[in-house]
Amino acid sequence: MTDAPQVLLAYHLKTLKLPTFLREYEKLARQCAAEGADHVRYLIRLAELELIDRERRMVERRIRQAKFPAVKSLDSFDFKAIPSLNKMLVLELARCEYIERRENVIALGNSGTGKTHIALGLGLAACQKGLTVGFITAAALVHELIEARDEKRLLRFQKQLAKYKLLIIDELGFVPLSKTGAELLFEVFSQRYERGATLVTSNLPFDEWTEVFGSERLTGALLDRLTHHVHILEMNGDSYRLKQSKKRRKSPKNT
Repeated sequence: MTDAPQVLLAYHLKTLKLPTFLREYEKLARQCAAEGADHVRYLIRLAELELIDRERRMVERRIRQAKFPAVKSLDSFDFKAIPSLNKMLVLELARCEYIERRENVIALGNSGTGKTHIALGLGLAACQKGLTVGFITAAALVHELIEARDEKRLLRFQKQLAKYKLLIIDELGFVPLSKTGAELLFEVFSQRYERGATLVTSNLPFDEWTEVFGSERLTGALLDRLTHHVHILEMNGDSYRLKQSKKRRKSPKNT
């Protein structure tokens, strides 16, 4: 019978979805008793632990839902390796105010300069701020759009994309698009225009985007929408990935 109150309390805490409360209440009770803390301070500390843990779980869930290929923070980016990149602008963007203003970000630069890393870092910052994020490559997005159209669920997929506070479209320009693919991708940008923030990375300067979309008219209309409220990140320079790879190869010799 002595275990009955604990069993009942565990049941109630599980029902109320308070796992941290359940895990910590006995240990914290002993600590508060030793410190002479009253029951109000005890409950405050328990509630704070629950809130901290709940926020951590929510961030983890948003990161999973974003479908990042890897979790990378801006702290791990070597800004010195890409002098052309405006570090202060990147750090300002990490505050995520541009997302609330429904502005866009375009990272332009040759391959290997860390555009995806920056995109992932900004995406992670948005998740940590409580914002919904979606990450996908341009080629994969076009493939999914065409597949959704063929399966008569295009409208549902477009609505799903529109719900993201930040949609990250990586590697635009790596693969030329079919006429259908270009039109469907244009529709995504049009639907998000002034309704949601979009972050695009591309290895091509703007004057070469026509090669991807295959139409000057379509490219012009796309750039008109995408660059109306935009922050440009110039990321040209030597390959960041190549530098990192060389550094890793050298490190065992240096130790």
